[in-house]
Amino acid sequence: MNSRTKYTIPKSKNLMQEYLTIKQLTEAVKGTITPRMVRHYHALGLLSPAVRSTSNYRLYTRSDVQRLQRIVALKQQGFQLSHIRKLLETDADASPDALMATLQRQYLSVIQQIVRLRETASALEGLLGRDISCQAVQADALAQLRLLQAETEGGLDELEQLWEGWDAGAHTHPEDFGESLQHLLPDLADRSEIEVDLLSKLVLACGDCSLLPFVKLSKTAIKSAREALKNQCQIVADVPPVFAALDRTRLAHLGTSIATLIDDPHINAAAEAEQEFWQQREWFEKLLKLEKGCILVIGYAPSVLMAVCEAIESGQLQPALVVGMPIGFSHSPVAKRRLVRSGVAYVTTVGTFGGGLLAAVALNALVESLIEKPNCHCHLK
Repeated sequence: MNSRTKYTIPKSKNLMQEYLTIKQLTEAVKGTITPRMVRHYHALGLLSPAVRSTSNYRLYTRSDVQRLQRIVALKQQGFQLSHIRKLLETDADASPDALMATLQRQYLSVIQQIVRLRETASALEGLLGRDISCQAVQADALAQLRLLQAETEGGLDELEQLWEGWDAGAHTHPEDFGESLQHLLPDLADRSEIEVDLLSKLVLACGDCSLLPFVKLSKTAIKSAREALKNQCQIVADVPPVFAALDRTRLAHLGTSIATLIDDPHINAAAEAEQEFWQQREWFEKLLKLEKGCILVIGYAPSVLMAVCEAIESGQLQPALVVGMPIGFSHSPVAKRRLVRSGVAYVTTVGTFGGGLLAAVALNALVESLIEKPNCHCHLK
């Protein structure tokens, strides 16, 4: 029998308890899902209830709840509804390899879309990011903006040829980064002056304006950092490369002490740091002995951040601030989410964004702002 056949459910109290109304369905799924969205998913074929009440209302089972939860989760991950439908059509009993292959194809498709958008964004940045001295050819550039809509390889090649004429003035003066950021960054009027400075420095460190939505600060992050630094707190980096990127001149001016948790000079990669932390128990024991009110700067090993969160939750570690931006594709996002829930002041990056340089830049920005503007209270508004 067709799975879409409509059955009529009698008004038996015990039997009706097995089913959910559309309102109960949305309440069970939680989030921002609404009955209207559910009906839209029906129209797209994403949801297909098999039963109706005697009053012709749709009724749902627990399996419908699970299916809708999966739709919502995939949508939050950035998948389009057409792609979600393809994923849902995959046989639930398929082998793990088959499911992985399906997800991999979907991932590559998403990456291709990102690449096309990134190419267009880069072209726009090349125009909007020009300072006054580079705007002599701005009128000509704006006249050619229609080419930015081209998605074909030929269109991009044609746009590339235009840069040759537009770039002529770039070698005559140093770049004005501040002016460029004024054109490229979104409206940050609701952020404090210190936070805007921190965000700007992070963007300049990686050259990617799309980083901004992924940077997260707790409400007390700036206040906690400034108070700890004023009290000459201990600064602890997870590995030597992060330690090396810290502004030791300014930190020495503040009278802080600086240390490295995993102080093996041969550690130069995230994978090495991760393995070293797992294999040598001494690093975890060293972590538990850090001073109360210290600032941790973690930019390589996700397991270090995970251990920090565990120690915070058990009351064995009480840092003033954790700058948590480790590298990784599975453990790193998990560790960052745990940091956000830990209750400690934090600066982090959502998902896989991060790295030792960004972690060090974040702390350096907070240090510089304290020295340059010791009496600034804009972050308390």
